[in-house]
Amino acid sequence: MSSEQLALLGDEAIALGALHAGISAGYGYPGTPSTEILQYLINEFKKGGPVARWCANEKTALEAAIGVSFAGRRSIATTKHVGLNVAADPFMNAALLGIKGGLVLAVADDPSMHSSQGEQDSRFYAAFGMVPCLEPRSQQEAYNMTREAFDVSERFQIPVIVRFSTRLAHSRAGVTPREGIAQNPVSKTTEKQRWILTPAFARKNYALLIEKQKDFLAWSTANPVNKLELPAKDGAKYDLAIITAGLGGNYYEENLDDFIAMRGGKAPARLHIGAYPLPEESIRKLCAVSEKVLVLEEGQPFIEKRLRGLLPQSIAIAGKLAGFDGPAKEGDPGPVVRAGELDPDNVRAALGLPPRQRIVVPGLDPATLPGRPPQLCQGCSHMDSYDAIKKAVAAIDPRPGHPDVGINADIGCYSLGVAPPWEVPESIVCMGASVSMAKGAADAGLPYSIGVVGDSTFIHSGITCLIDAVAANVPMTLVILDNSVVAMTGCQPTMVPSEKLRDLIIGCGVNPEHVLVLEAKKQQVDENAERLKAEIKYRGLSVVIFQRECLEALRKKK
Repeated sequence: MSSEQLALLGDEAIALGALHAGISAGYGYPGTPSTEILQYLINEFKKGGPVARWCANEKTALEAAIGVSFAGRRSIATTKHVGLNVAADPFMNAALLGIKGGLVLAVADDPSMHSSQGEQDSRFYAAFGMVPCLEPRSQQEAYNMTREAFDVSERFQIPVIVRFSTRLAHSRAGVTPREGIAQNPVSKTTEKQRWILTPAFARKNYALLIEKQKDFLAWSTANPVNKLELPAKDGAKYDLAIITAGLGGNYYEENLDDFIAMRGGKAPARLHIGAYPLPEESIRKLCAVSEKVLVLEEGQPFIEKRLRGLLPQSIAIAGKLAGFDGPAKEGDPGPVVRAGELDPDNVRAALGLPPRQRIVVPGLDPATLPGRPPQLCQGCSHMDSYDAIKKAVAAIDPRPGHPDVGINADIGCYSLGVAPPWEVPESIVCMGASVSMAKGAADAGLPYSIGVVGDSTFIHSGITCLIDAVAANVPMTLVILDNSVVAMTGCQPTMVPSEKLRDLIIGCGVNPEHVLVLEAKKQQVDENAERLKAEIKYRGLSVVIFQRECLEALRKKK
C-alpha cells in the first residue's frame, strides 16, 4: 500500500482503520455524528468489501457484531452517544464474554448537542462496563487507535470502545494509512461457558473481568498516547500541572506558547490521556511534584471527578466542576466551561490568558445577526402532515393549548415541527418514547392522546411500545410520518419499506379497520384532517400513516 496521505473525516479514518484491521462486518444505526463511519463501510461493501449493513437500531447492530466475534472474525458497531443507551444491554453483557474475533464499538459523543438531546460522555460507559477505551485527538490517531482497538480486544478477549466527538468526526485532515491485514478465518468459539451468561457461568465470567482490570491498567499506563511530560529536572516541583484528554490536548497546545510566555518561560508539567482506564501511576507521578492541577477534557468531568474523590487532599484541582479554592491571582487558571464543546478560546480563558485579538467589522454587531435554526425542507411531506394534525386537533378542542389533546412526538426531521408555523409536538424525549408516552397519557385519563413518530424511529424503538398499546387497547392514535428513509442523517434506507408498514402494524395486533394510510399532500390536507379526527375520537387504538417520499431522497435517487 502507498504511504500517500489521504484527506479523511475522522469518521472515515475510523472506517478505514477498521477495514485495514481486517474486519469481516460492520453494523450500525444512522446517528449524527457517527453516520459516516458505516456509510464509508457500506460503500466499500458495494465494491466487494466486508459486509456492512444498517440495522433496525443500535442494540441489534451490536448484537450482530457480537455474533461475528462468536464466529471468530472481527467486527465493528457504530453509534452516537445516546445510541449507546439503546445498546447498553448487549454492551454490558459483552464485557463478560470470551470475545474471540476483535469487537470494537465506535461511539461518537456530541458536546454542545449539535444534533442530540444530551451531552452524555461515553467514557462513563467504558468505566461502567469495565472495558478499555481509546480516545483519539486527530484523524491519524482515529485511524491508528481503531486498528489498535481490535488487537487489544483479541488480546484481552474484551470489547473495546473508541470514543470521539463531533469536531473530530466531521473535520478533515491528512491520514497516512498502513498495509491492511487479512480477515480472520471463520472459527467458532470453543469456550462455550464464556458465551453462556446463565448465573452460574456469568458469576465466573464476572470474576475473570475483575481479574483483567490490572492488565487493562498496565496496558493503559504503558500506552504511548498517555504521555507524561516533566520538563524540569527530576525532583523539581511545579506550581501547576495540566491534564488533557481528547481534543482538550489540541486546544491546550494551540495556546501553549502564550501560556509559557505569560509564566515567564516556565512550562508546566503535563499528562495527556488517550487510553483508559486512567493511567493511575502516571497521574500519581504528575501530582506528586505539583501544587495544582488543571484538567482540560472534552465532554463531562470524567477525569476530574476521579481526581477529586470525596475526601480533602493536598493538591488543588480545577476543571469543569470548579476553579482553584481561595482568591484568584492574576494569571491563575480558572474553571473550565462545563456545558458545550471545548475550543481554543474557552481553553485560553481557563488557562488565565487574555482573549485573542478579533477582527471587528465597523457597524456590524454579531449579536444582531439573525439566527439560522434548522427547518423543514421546502415541500417536505411533514409540513402537510402537521397541517392536517393541527386542523384535526383544532376541530376536536379549539381552546388555546387544546387541554384535552396531548401530542407526544419523537426524534427525527419531524422534530422541527416544534417551530412556527406548526408548533405541534408537546414533548420530545427519546427514540420511541412518543408511542409509550401517548399510551401513558391515555392511561392517565387524557381524553385524546396522540403519538407522532417517523417510520424509521417506529422500526427502531416504536414496535414494542405499540405492542404494549395493543395489549391494553388504550384510546390513543399513533401517527406515523412515513417518508421512506432515515432523512435527518442523510437518507439511509428504512429497514421496512413503506408498502409493508401497514401489514407490520396489523401483525402487531391493531384492528385493520383502524389502520389508515393517507397520502401527505397539500391538496389533501382537509380530507386527511377529517379522517384523522375520526380516528382520534375513536375510543380504542388507531394508527394513521402519512406517506410521501422524502424530497431529498428523491433528488438523490434521480
